[in-house]
Order: sequence, then C-alpha cells, then structure tokens
Amino acid sequence: MVLLRLLVHLFALAVSDLHSLPWFINISESLGPGSVLWSFSFNCSSDTATFELLSVQPPTTFFNDPSLAGWQGTYVGKVTLSSSARLDALAVNHYKLQLQFTCGNHVMAIPLSVDVQQDPGHIQCAGRFASPAGETIQVLETVPPGTHLYTLLLPGLEHQKAQMSIVSTQDPPNFPGPFSINEQGWLQAPSQGLQGQAKKVFQLQILVSFGQGQSCRGMLTVKVLPAPSGQVSFLEQALNVTIPEDLVPGSEVVHVRARGRDVHYEILSPLPSPLFSIGLADGVVRTTAPLDLARTPGAAVTRLQVKAFKRLPPWASAELDLTVTVQPVNRWPPRCLPALLVTQVPETTPVGTVLDTIKCADPDSAGATLDYQLWVLSPPSPASLCLQDTALEVNATLDCDSPGACLQQRASILVLDDGQPQMATEVPVLVVVTPVNEFSPACAPRTLRAREDAWPYSLLGSVVGTDMDYPRDSIEYYVSGGATTFSVDRLSGQVHLLGPLDYEQQRLHRLTVLLIDHGQDRDPTSHRSGSCTITIEVEDVNDHAPECEPPFQELTIHSSLGHSVEVTKVSCRIPQEPQRQAFSYSIVGGSGQGGFSLQGAMLVHNDPLLGPPWPRTYELLIRVADAGPSTPHLSTTATIIVHVIPWRASTVATSTRRATGPSMTTPLLVTVTESFWRPEPWFVVVLTSTGALFLTALSWLLSRFLQGWAQVLQAPCRPAQALLLNSTQGTEGSLEGFMEAPRMEMSQAPSNLRFDGRAQDAGTGREYLFDTRTGDRRWL
Repeated sequence: MVLLRLLVHLFALAVSDLHSLPWFINISESLGPGSVLWSFSFNCSSDTATFELLSVQPPTTFFNDPSLAGWQGTYVGKVTLSSSARLDALAVNHYKLQLQFTCGNHVMAIPLSVDVQQDPGHIQCAGRFASPAGETIQVLETVPPGTHLYTLLLPGLEHQKAQMSIVSTQDPPNFPGPFSINEQGWLQAPSQGLQGQAKKVFQLQILVSFGQGQSCRGMLTVKVLPAPSGQVSFLEQALNVTIPEDLVPGSEVVHVRARGRDVHYEILSPLPSPLFSIGLADGVVRTTAPLDLARTPGAAVTRLQVKAFKRLPPWASAELDLTVTVQPVNRWPPRCLPALLVTQVPETTPVGTVLDTIKCADPDSAGATLDYQLWVLSPPSPASLCLQDTALEVNATLDCDSPGACLQQRASILVLDDGQPQMATEVPVLVVVTPVNEFSPACAPRTLRAREDAWPYSLLGSVVGTDMDYPRDSIEYYVSGGATTFSVDRLSGQVHLLGPLDYEQQRLHRLTVLLIDHGQDRDPTSHRSGSCTITIEVEDVNDHAPECEPPFQELTIHSSLGHSVEVTKVSCRIPQEPQRQAFSYSIVGGSGQGGFSLQGAMLVHNDPLLGPPWPRTYELLIRVADAGPSTPHLSTTATIIVHVIPWRASTVATSTRRATGPSMTTPLLVTVTESFWRPEPWFVVVLTSTGALFLTALSWLLSRFLQGWAQVLQAPCRPAQALLLNSTQGTEGSLEGFMEAPRMEMSQAPSNLRFDGRAQDAGTGREYLFDTRTGDRRWL
C-alpha cells in the first residue's frame, strides 16, 4: 500500500494535471477529413513528451496520429480525421481508439470510444460504389429490358428525396440504349435489352445529390456475359411487321429466330390463329387465309405471342410478342413525263437557271398529293442541283476548273404518292456540264543566264506557264517575233540556244514567249493566249587572243657598253574587246637573249660585254598574254630581230626596218573545232601498255641499224650549217669566232628576204620563220 502511494506521488510530480479527458465522445457521420474530434490538455515538467495512437477497433485509416503542441510545461493534444475518412453510421457506428501519452519515463494509456451518429441530412452511397475503384457487376445478355441490376443506395435513403443520375455519355453505337436509375436507387437494364452485347463492358459515372451542395459520385462497371448454351432467347423481345393485304395464303410474313440449340416454335395466342401459322422447326410465320380488309377489318392488326422452346432437357423457353399490321395495297406508282431527263449546260450557267420541268400524276387517285425528292448520285457537288416544286434548277456554280469536277452529274427525282403502301417512281436525271475556256494562260517574267561559249542546243532554262482552266498543263509555247538565236519547246517550255552568243556584241537578249491554251473548251477552236518576257544575260568568256601591231619587227641598234637602251615597245590590243588593256609580256625563246629584257611592253637592251663590240644579231620571241580576270587566258607571240652593231665616233644613220609596208601579209587567225573521242579507262591502259612494248622493240631495231650503218661509213659526215642565228648560242671559242658567225650567216642569206610569217614543222615540231613571197625559211 505504501509502495502504491509512492508511485502515484511520483507520477503526480511528472504529470501534475490532466484536464477535459472524455472517455466517450459522439460525432456526426457528416464530419469530413481534417475535422477535430477532441482536444486534450496535459501538464508535464519533462522535456520529452509524446502522444500516440496505438490501435483502432475495428481497423480503419479514418483517424490521424494525434498531434501534440507544448509551451512552458503545458501540452495540448488533438485527435483528427484523416483525408480518407468517410464516416457511415449505417456501416460502422462505434470505434475504439487506444491512445498513449508519455511524459519522460512515465506512460499513461488512454482508451477513447467514438460513437458515430447518423445525420438525416447526409447522403452516403452504398458500399464499394463510392470507392476510387468503383463497383463492378456482371449480368447476362438475356436479362429482360428494365431488369433491376444493382442498388446504388442503402435502405431508407429513398425517403430523403435524393436525386440520382448517370452523368457519363451513353451514345450509340457504344451503348445499345441508356441505362436508367429509379427513385429507390435501382440501376435498370436498357429498354432495348442487352441481346448481342455479350463480352462488352459499360462504365457508368453516377451522381447522387441531396440538399444544398451535398452529393456523392461513384463509378459502376457493367460486364455483359453471353447466355449459357442451355438457354433459349430471342434477339428482340418485341417485333412489328407490316405486310400488304394482297399476300396469297402460304406467303412468308417473317422469320423469327431464337438463340439456342434444337429450338422449336409455336404460337401461344391467339388460339386458334385463323390467319397465321408458324413452322415448328424453322420459325417462319406464314399466312393461312386471304387478308381481305374489306371482309375482315379485324385483320388490320394481329398480335401474336410466339414461344421458342426445347423439347429435351434442360427445358428452356422464351417468348416473343409479334405484331402483324396489314396495309391496303396501293397498286400503281406515279407516272411522270419525261421519264428520263437529260440536258447539257456549260459550266458558266448562272445559279437559278431552270434546266427542265417534270409533270407527274397518280393513276390510283387523280387528285393525290405527290412528294418530289432529289437524290444526287455523283459529283461534282451534291448542292449543284436543286428541285423547286417540279423544276430542276442550278443551285451552285458549275465549276470545271478542278480535277474530276467536270464529269456527268447523275441524279434521280423520286416521286412518292400518299397511298398505303407508299409507291414511288424514279426519274433518272443526267446533266452534262461542258467546260468553258474562261482564263488566259500566263507566265512570270524571269531572267536566264548563258555563257558566251555555250554550245548550240544547250538548255538555258524553262518557261513555266499557268492556266486557271482545267487541265492545267494544256499550254503550248511559241517564240514571238521570229527569233533565230533561241527556241522554246512547244510542249515543255524549255528554252534552247540555237546560234552563237557574243558578249561583246550583245549582252542582253529579250525573248517574248507566247502561251496558247488548248483542249479547255467544248469548242476545240476556242483558245486564249498570254505572253511574258524572258531576259537572257550573256556571261563574258575570254575568247579573243591579243594581236600585236606589227607581229614581226627587224631593228638595228648601236651597242652601248654599260648602258641600257630602249629598243622598241611591243604594241598589242584585242580589237574585239578594246576595254581589255592589261597584258603580260615575257621573252619565251629565240637565238639568245643577249642582255635583252622587258620592262612592261618596252624591250630594253643592256650590253654587259667589255671591249669593242662586234656586230651581233638576235631573234627574240615575245609572248603577250591577257592578264584580266576572265578565263581562259589567251596569248600570242611577236617576233623581233635586233642587229647590234658597234658604236663608232662617226657613223652613218641606221635604219630601222619594220614589217609594216604593203608587203606584209595580215596574219590569219583560224579557229578549228575538233571533235575528239574519249575512250574508256581500261582501253587507255591497254593501249598505253601495247604502245610502250612497240616503242621498246622499235628502239632496239633502230639501234642495231645505226650500229651497222656506222661501220659502213668511215668518214664522219659534215653537219649541216644552221641558217638561223641560234648557232651563236653554242660554245664561243674566241671573240673572233663569235663575230664571224653572223657575218657568215648573213652573207649566205639573200639580203632582200623579209620573213613575215611564222609556222611549226609538222614532222620535227620545230618552229621557223618564212617569207610569204619567196617561201624561204629561217629556223628558230
């Protein structure tokens, strides 16, 4: 006893006070998530205090772990509902919570009982229907229409005047018909039944609302199962059939079919059935007597109850309500004139134009009202034609300027009478829309470029014409004005070059292209035309070599030891292109340069030799090439013969002779265009190998022949003396020999020769000068 009092005293030191601790509380089922159920106040001097929820009976997640907040030894704990709380007094009305408060080393267990009170104004949906996953039910496809499939609410909720509706869409063809909910919360099958919907799944979103802003929502999934093989069912629960009164006895009325194996059929009512019978095995309903409405007016509507059943176990059956309606016979359809309507109109026919009118009458009743309907069977557009009373009119623009639009317009005028059964006459309509050439072809001006050296028949570009009429590409192209330098392909519009181009003579060519359409009108002679200007820019190509005036010069100058002397200036130009004045000059050959150099176009002589000068003669070949930006760079060669004589104190005046007199012949520039054959690479390899072997063998034979010939000739042959001054470029034994060589050559050549031409030997490839008057040659 003393020990117990000691423990109580120690606990009182740690937990001095526990206020407002109810052991039982009552709450309403309408409380939502986050609601505070109760608050607890504790006094604890320890720094470590906890408040826990140990267990809940029955188990649920509706309650959060208690919260605990403290300040200066006073703690306040709260018990709240969790976010998943859905209290339902009809499902569970009592919960037992086991709480535990810990203050330092002391623990206190606090049992708390929670009673859930029913709220009359609170709507609670039934079971798993309101859960996030929803409810799933399975039904057979043979359930009758309107069958009670599922209860949405708990009993007693119907007295609260709740409003229930299916908010998800139930549109065909996904749904055979809409599901419905009555006031008791019953989900009912569609009025069309579920036959033929086996293995389908229907999801229904259902909303239950009550009062002001109170509602619940749930998902219900309906799975349709196929009917067991042992059952019998009709595809439809009711069937209506209309037949004419002129059917003879034994005529087929309708063929009813039921699902199942080994099914038989019979008529349950009326018994006996004086007008109809059904086949026992095939289910075909037939007439058994004439259907004369004048004698038996009661035959107008007959209701039969047909039964399908199995004779062998397991016994099963199904019933079908069959309604047979007998209508009076309307014997003659309307008669129309014309019986066939054919017309032809151009595509420019105005809207509202009357194409034709038909007249119809009903032979059964002269004053009967007839109904006219237009059925369009083919393009261009269903709205192109319309029917105003009995007149066929153009309703929209008849446009033939698109692919397939200008075809025959086929339609039908359906004329219906008001008899029973209603009879109709079809009047075929054929409207042929003919094209009209409405628009002129056009093309956009453009600029083409062609090189000056382009080959004849080269493709420069194309002219692209457009036409708003169909077909779009029915255009022919012509050159207006009879141009001979260019041509345009008549069908494709491609521009070709016919003659040579000269940038220096004409840089721009303007070509007027005429476009003419064809085949775009019913009249083949109807054409429209248009034109555009094509500008052709000629691109400059360097195709003229420089010409020097004169091409050959022979000069005599005095030597000047140690000084430079300007000999002559090479004057060259391009007559066809006078704007080109940039040239490059270089000495490319001759019988020796002998101190000659070029300073631009000026030939300069600088004699480096010491001692008295001796007469010398030099022949110089000067290459002149254009230096402009155009390619290719062309060149020519000017020949200058310079006689250098020694300087004397008293000397006669020297004369400079230029080949500028009337004896000079103007050089003739001949351009030869040669076609060449470009072989395949393998052929070049074979030909090269064969040629190499042939040359090797020929060299060997030639060497043997020369060795034999050398043995025959004992004395050496005296070499022929050269005619040109290049002999002075050999080894000079002495100054005397150097000065005598030109004298010897000059003495051997006639003094009246004027070498005014230059050529190349075809055999040796060596170049030479020649006199056009005498034919004498001088080798270079």
